[in-house]
Amino acid sequence: MSEAVIEKVDNDGMVRLTINRPKALNALNSEVLAALEAHLVELEAHPNLRAVLITGAGEKSFVAGADITEMREKTPEEARAFASQALRTIKRLETLPVPVVALVNGFCLGGGCELALACDWAVASDNAVFGQPEVLLG
Repeated sequence: MSEAVIEKVDNDGMVRLTINRPKALNALNSEVLAALEAHLVELEAHPNLRAVLITGAGEKSFVAGADITEMREKTPEEARAFASQALRTIKRLETLPVPVVALVNGFCLGGGCELALACDWAVASDNAVFGQPEVLLG
């Protein structure tokens, strides 16, 4: 599976998912969304799952939203497919049958904020910054 999302499972049914693009402030791109959705599909069938923690690699960012560089290169059809996958992934997160906790460190913007809102709880570090900057785009 992709290293864009790292899964760590302990023996007590706790799973930690880490979005692993710290140089890009853990921005969501196609690879991250595909990996995150694949992990969530597996977790839906996990027989001993008790809780899921989700966080971002590094201290600067939980998830800084969509990867604008990648989005700029997409055709309208590809952009719609990306948005559909994001919605599917967030829905999977919302409907997991166990508590899901967002461990928010640094920037939590746009799609990252939506990801945190899909969790049952969010625990924010002192440097957490929440926002929806895309509303300023018109």
